[in-house]
Amino acid sequence: MERQYRDGSAGDADYSRIGQGYRNYRRPEPEFEAAISQALGGAETVLNVGAGAGSYEPRDRRVTAVEPSAAMRDQRPVGLSAAVDAAAENLPLADGAFDAAMTTFSVHQWADLNQGLSEIRRVTTGPIVILTCDPALLDRFWLNHYAPKVIETEAKRYPRISTIAEALGGEVETTALPIPLQCADGFNEAYYGRPEMLLDPAARRSCSAWSFLLEAETAEAESALRRDLDSGHWDQQYGYLRQRPHFDGSLVLVTAQGSGS
Repeated sequence: MERQYRDGSAGDADYSRIGQGYRNYRRPEPEFEAAISQALGGAETVLNVGAGAGSYEPRDRRVTAVEPSAAMRDQRPVGLSAAVDAAAENLPLADGAFDAAMTTFSVHQWADLNQGLSEIRRVTTGPIVILTCDPALLDRFWLNHYAPKVIETEAKRYPRISTIAEALGGEVETTALPIPLQCADGFNEAYYGRPEMLLDPAARRSCSAWSFLLEAETAEAESALRRDLDSGHWDQQYGYLRQRPHFDGSLVLVTAQGSGS
């Protein structure tokens, strides 16, 4: 029997409604894992904020996960520690408790970005690693033609990279992460060369921006994409992406050095 949740606790998206089955589509992409691991440096203790179902959590370090959604905490696989029920803005953790911190696809969910990053700074002595999307680059993805409201919603939710850097303070580095064609992590841009995946309702539910559309708007976008795939029009316009090994989309890694770095 499928478990039902009514926590509604994960920022602006209701993961009690859309989060079930999330980990089936949002699996860690090895190329991104490697980039995160490199950015974490030699940290032995790592805080993972907005940890979700545990994607990108390093297995070779001591990790403390924080996740406010019960639906997401319950999907953490065997082998990962239980996540602390808390939000980024109010971490029940001691000052300087961690060598490093990380958060992936999470900062756009926080109610107060500045407070959340301040809290992470408080409990972390070393690097802070943030996997996020640059809202200024989202409209380069072809989905903007079929579901502009999805792109518009994402652009409004994701904080500007300059805003993140200013809130973090200190030395901050931003690195673009090209998206591989067979990307294991099923966010919208991961399907740049596999458009049929966005005809799958479960795949769309794993990309929270779709939850802000009305049912009629989603149906219209799906119908238009299906029609263009069936007619061959999509391939005439974008078919070259099916063979492109990487797509330069909106994904970036923001790394802030700690006070002891």
